[in-house]
Amino acid sequence: MLSSKGLTVVDVYQGWCGPCKPVVSLFQKMRIEVGLDLLHFALAEADCLDVLERYRGRCEPTFLFYAIKDEALSDEDEHSSHEKDDGEDEDVVSAAKTCTLAIIKPDAVVHGKADEIIMKIQEAGFDILTDEERTLTEAEMRLFYDRTAGEEAFEKLVHHMCSGPSHLLILTRTEGVEDVVTAWRTLMGPCDPEVARREQPDSLRAQYGTEMPFNAVHGSQDREDASRELALLFPGFKFSDEVLEAPRGESNVQPRLRNTDLD
Repeated sequence: MLSSKGLTVVDVYQGWCGPCKPVVSLFQKMRIEVGLDLLHFALAEADCLDVLERYRGRCEPTFLFYAIKDEALSDEDEHSSHEKDDGEDEDVVSAAKTCTLAIIKPDAVVHGKADEIIMKIQEAGFDILTDEERTLTEAEMRLFYDRTAGEEAFEKLVHHMCSGPSHLLILTRTEGVEDVVTAWRTLMGPCDPEVARREQPDSLRAQYGTEMPFNAVHGSQDREDASRELALLFPGFKFSDEVLEAPRGESNVQPRLRNTDLD
């Protein structure tokens, strides 16, 4: 990650207190404004890395900044020239970079695993555009899982998803050609944690899930589902053209999802 072009900001945190969450939204806004390729964020626990020994025991937020100066300046100049030519809106995410929804479910959050999962997501090459912690409402979840309302486990799933805070993430990828929706579903693993442990033991559901519906994470099934889910839970987030473009505070997409799994 430190070899990435542009600026990389590392939040060096202490294990007893966790990352500095109050500045996350500020960093996310800055990242959208300056460009996804030029600004990167990462988390690092000082107690787990010998190279960060000098930062252990500090009771104040600590951030390390890394930059490849010449390459970053060159890319920034090129980026600015493109902006002048095409006049694109800086707050709109390019359709060339598809996005998907990821949810770290209440069972993983209540056991203190959210930060570990977020770190694994970043290590796998995903960029987190937004990380919002909040408790989902029953109305949201009934609409979210609308297409599975007739299944036996539906009520249990809705109750679980509203039982405590979740982390709602918007993910994209800046490296490689693999579709972000497919890549995220691969990292999650099979819906059932028991199946995941047998077939994909390194997947997130294998490591952090217990049993259905407590499988730690959720991911959109395809691009259409991703657009609809994001429109429901992030109505103010703008995407360009074929991905999604919704006015702040409104949603033009009717979020009737095509989920076939209670995941």
